[in-house]
Amino acid sequence: MKGRLKLNKKLLTIGAAAILLLTGCGHSTTLKDGKDVVAKLDGKTITAEDLYDELKKQGGNVTLTNMIDDYILNKEYKTDDDAKSYADSQLKAYKQSYESYGKNFNDALKSAGYENEDAFKESLILEYKKKEATEDYIKKNISDSEIKKYYDDNIFGDLEVKHILISPNTKDDMSDEEKKKAEEQAKKDAEEIIKKLDDGENFDDLAKEKSDDSGTASNGGKLTATYGEVEQAFWDAADKLKDNTYTTVPVETQYGYHIIYRIKQDAKPELSKVKDTIIEKLVEQKMNDDPSIETKAMVELRKKYKLEISDSDIKKNYDNSINSILNSSNNNSDTSTSTNN
Repeated sequence: MKGRLKLNKKLLTIGAAAILLLTGCGHSTTLKDGKDVVAKLDGKTITAEDLYDELKKQGGNVTLTNMIDDYILNKEYKTDDDAKSYADSQLKAYKQSYESYGKNFNDALKSAGYENEDAFKESLILEYKKKEATEDYIKKNISDSEIKKYYDDNIFGDLEVKHILISPNTKDDMSDEEKKKAEEQAKKDAEEIIKKLDDGENFDDLAKEKSDDSGTASNGGKLTATYGEVEQAFWDAADKLKDNTYTTVPVETQYGYHIIYRIKQDAKPELSKVKDTIIEKLVEQKMNDDPSIETKAMVELRKKYKLEISDSDIKKNYDNSINSILNSSNNNSDTSTSTNN
């Protein structure tokens, strides 16, 4: 993270203060009309009602939403070990990132509205619970047809292959021209290995002698390729091969140039055995692809708890805020679809 660490400012304390003032708590003076006085100065009296009206303009909707979500999420989800572990790791990361720039983390917390690290951890736990709520919302709305489509398009039997990797001998201090020459040499070396295979030399022996993949070279380059876990170029090349054949041109990936020998492909697993994995993948996809998904999840949860906002101004701001997020997401989705088409 570059620059000053950014912390989400907690507005709950402001909202709580406003409520206390409006209910007459704390030390205040009361006017003849029953209004509580928050402050006085020459020619001006500021009442709790004045303060409330101003707070509504300055984030009242956000404050109220935070208070509502605090209540709902803590009712729906327990603060378990996973939530605590998440908060601890995030706190550590924030702290290290901020202090790496020589800044005082406690000062940053206070300026962001947090009394101390424990208060910040509570907000991180709430963040974790909001992620849980979003994932549960997505899972509930994933259709069987989506699961089937993902299964058809993305689930394949593993490929058992062998490969020989030739990596370019590049260094950080090389010029672009030098790096280009090193890449060309690597490709040429890979082509020479293919010629040796064409001449009848043993794949395993060449892998042990020539491959730059130290993890597989000693066993003749053998590995299991899983769709989605190897580079697409590697998978596509291996998938096109017949069993017991090898690629006749080097296959380029970020690691260099590969000569791939296909042994066999395992049978495609049954849908029932990979359904949970597919759902997790779809959840991950939707979390990444839809910036409004968290808003949708929380709106549904608030409806479950029969949320009613009595203050007309705050309700209007709340509705406008929700609609703005959802409309923006829909517009981005339409633009993406149009571009892809």
